[in-house]
Amino acid sequence: MLNRIAILLAIAVVWPLSLSIATAADFDAQAATEAYLATIGGAARAKSDAYFEGGYWLILWDGLYAMAVALILLFTRASAGMRDLAESITTRIWLQTFIFAALIIFVTTVMTFPYTLQVGFYREHEYGLSNLTMMAWLTEFAIGMAINVIMSSIFLVGLYAVIRRTGEAWWLWGAGVVTLFIMFSATIAPVFIAPLFNDYKPMREGELKQQILSIARANGVPADDVVEFNASKQHKRISANVSGFMGTTRISLNDNLLNRASPSEVKAVMAHEIGHYALGHIYEMIIALSVLAALAFLLTDWGFYMLHGAFGSWWGVRDISDPAGLPVIVLLLSLFGMLATPLTNSIVRTNEAEADIFGLNAAREPDGFATTALKLAEYRKLDPTPWEEFVFYDHPSGRSRISMAMRWKAEHRKELPFPVDSDPLVAEPPPTPASWGNPGE
Repeated sequence: MLNRIAILLAIAVVWPLSLSIATAADFDAQAATEAYLATIGGAARAKSDAYFEGGYWLILWDGLYAMAVALILLFTRASAGMRDLAESITTRIWLQTFIFAALIIFVTTVMTFPYTLQVGFYREHEYGLSNLTMMAWLTEFAIGMAINVIMSSIFLVGLYAVIRRTGEAWWLWGAGVVTLFIMFSATIAPVFIAPLFNDYKPMREGELKQQILSIARANGVPADDVVEFNASKQHKRISANVSGFMGTTRISLNDNLLNRASPSEVKAVMAHEIGHYALGHIYEMIIALSVLAALAFLLTDWGFYMLHGAFGSWWGVRDISDPAGLPVIVLLLSLFGMLATPLTNSIVRTNEAEADIFGLNAAREPDGFATTALKLAEYRKLDPTPWEEFVFYDHPSGRSRISMAMRWKAEHRKELPFPVDSDPLVAEPPPTPASWGNPGE
């Protein structure tokens, strides 16, 4: 009798556990991935693909346009003329550099304005991604130009001071200036620059906010509040970030995310952003950008002397320490930037993938993560070839992200809070497109 009771008790304990293990083993992550991808197709997918693939060409056009403007400034001697004007105003070298920098940045901004207007305003409206009127867009453009003139001029004063003082080793010390400037910008941007474009306020109170703060506290983010900002006045994209540096760290999310996403999607996104902080990606990126800057400056140094030897007298450029030679540096850096696109994208994409898996472990919302990837497919090609993803993507593709989430779900299925149903592919069916907006907007 006792033996029979022991057997029944063993069956009662082991049988549910064996069912859970079997169900987890039966979950087909690949089939679940394909099921999610199939929820977006037809015109919506074609429109998203066209928008993102157009961006491949913009990498080329951006570089060629910048190079063309640089050549115009050199061969018309406009750059040398602006240097002469600055030298006629003051004898202080640093102030000459600042005046020249402000002049040439303003002039190049005006020269590139038609292209910027086409790409930044008309193209965004063509694909239904912008909410700005022409006047609002022009206002933000003017604010951005003013910030760019001031910040870039300060940077160039520092860079040319280093070039004058360090001689042939300027490329290495110049990378140090880049590093300091990145750290400075990351510190002041959340506090002083971001509020010029958007209104920031504490996120609405509720359980979701407390869950975000709980994930943040558990992972060492030094912030005691979550703020939301009104990005919907500019565009339809969902976004969030943990920004700042050296005491200015802030957890932010935009109103598009709050208004268009479910709580599980919001948690998935915020856990990803918290992952960037917890994994020290800001420090990794500063180091990576510093190394890339050193390499770019080294190649620029070599290219500058080669071009200067052939055209320097024609351009009116004295040597590399002459600010009038800035368009030469811009030309060479533009070329380097185009050629280094796969490398720079891969560096960022690797960090993004690390934050993805961190976010899955922190929020434990694989389906929320997957449906968020579908929302991002409004303006990112969902299913590229491996070659496309390697060269052109600075984030993992939608397919990669959904596949990662489903693999995670397969391994943690028995631990998730929702019940296991009879469908071996998806424990919870993905939301219909109507429930989270038109991906073709």
